[in-house]
Amino acid sequence: MMSLTTFRKQLALSSMLVLLAGSVAGCSGMNDTEQRILTGAAIGAGAGAGLGAVTGGLSIAGGAAIGAAAGAVSGLAVDYFSKDGKDSSH
Repeated sequence: MMSLTTFRKQLALSSMLVLLAGSVAGCSGMNDTEQRILTGAAIGAGAGAGLGAVTGGLSIAGGAAIGAAAGAVSGLAVDYFSKDGKDSSH
């Protein structure tokens, strides 16, 4: 039988993943930079929440927040370096 704590962790993780998938799907009106930042944040939040749930040393929400921040910065870096040498004035 699954404990209540395990059930709550699985429910929280599943809810976050569904919300993240929905937020990435709403990227149609964004420019490339915004899409990359949001995608990075969503992937980072999912990975951070998963690590928080598995390791137990960090809460799921804490892992998601740290992962989202790291992912957003990574997405911005990818955008910056993908435009390196290209004219971005269009």
